[in-house]
Amino acid sequence: MHTLAQLKSGELVGVKRLQISANLTSLPAEILSLADSLEILDVSNNQLCSLPDELSQLKKLKIIFASNNRFRSLPEVLGQCENLEMIGFKSNQITQICGSALPPKLRWLTLTDNRLDALPDAIGQRSQLQKLLVAGNRLQQLPLSLAHCTHLELLRISANQLKQCPEHILDLPKLAWLAFAGNPFSTADSDGPSVPFVASSSYTLHRVLGQGASGVISRATWNAPQQDFPHEVAVKVFKGQVTSDGYPRDELRACLKVGDHPNLVKSLAQVNEADCLALIMSLIPPNYKNLGLPPSLSSCTRDTFPANFSLSTAQVSKITAQITAVFEHLHAQQVCHGDLYAHNTLFDEAANILFGDFGAASMYHMLSKAQQEKIRAIERRALGHFIDDLQSLCAVKSVAAI
Repeated sequence: MHTLAQLKSGELVGVKRLQISANLTSLPAEILSLADSLEILDVSNNQLCSLPDELSQLKKLKIIFASNNRFRSLPEVLGQCENLEMIGFKSNQITQICGSALPPKLRWLTLTDNRLDALPDAIGQRSQLQKLLVAGNRLQQLPLSLAHCTHLELLRISANQLKQCPEHILDLPKLAWLAFAGNPFSTADSDGPSVPFVASSSYTLHRVLGQGASGVISRATWNAPQQDFPHEVAVKVFKGQVTSDGYPRDELRACLKVGDHPNLVKSLAQVNEADCLALIMSLIPPNYKNLGLPPSLSSCTRDTFPANFSLSTAQVSKITAQITAVFEHLHAQQVCHGDLYAHNTLFDEAANILFGDFGAASMYHMLSKAQQEKIRAIERRALGHFIDDLQSLCAVKSVAAI
């Protein structure tokens, strides 16, 4: 994090990334002094409602983050930033977007948790668009022009007001990660496995094990002896009303619908109280670790991995068989995971895996047979990317051995 004083003193001249959170109501003019170097501008968590026309002078700007501000529209000056590829305006008050606000090289657009009723037709002209996150808005339909975004790979349209399945996006040739729960067209009761209800006062939370967009997972112990559950468990307490993937309640429903599988984190119980929504799960053994890391700003939709990380041919074969079995199990229950990635997978030294994180999951039993098959084909594409990434890690090891 940088300070306003650093910027105004000239200390930051030459930086490629600038991050300032100082209750700004306007963008400091001194940012223009970084025009020859600045590639990433992060002005999230301020009080901004507009950007100056001079922003277009930042010729090297590739990425802008402006989440948690007061924007009511997407600034049109963004469309004049010739090298801008990534825009993140999550949790503002945006109600409209002009097509002219979309830069020509746009690859990644995040507008989660705003007040959008519609997307501009011009979005279909952004042929390089790979990632579009518009969950938690008021969209009633998607522009037909989205069918022209043939490079789109990840799409989040959950928690909107879509009354009909936007079938034109189901045929996109590269779409692999799709979340659409929490819309009128995808709302329907579903009979399936469930777990007991317990009170949030029946356990005590301890060390935080991890957290993501939808909640915080902690180790917990029961306050009284339990016959049906182990003494130590993991508890995911859901947070907020809407996440980048959709509503937490939809995540819980989808997770419970898929039931048990040897390679899924086991659900044990749930909490459904006015001020607490939580899922109690089996505690994952400490010898399990993350198989991958989330996509980076440059990889956009594809997982990343630690430097020099590799897998043997036998490990790749075993993990591939397990994740394929998970895929088949999920879709037998008519659930699309929406986030089928190595970074949502844990593995041990014997290449046993545990898969989880249903934040982007969507049930699709209410759709037509033809639509259901298209949903399966989309996620099958994600499975293919997952396997390709594993095989590339095997190749890394082979090269290292030469």
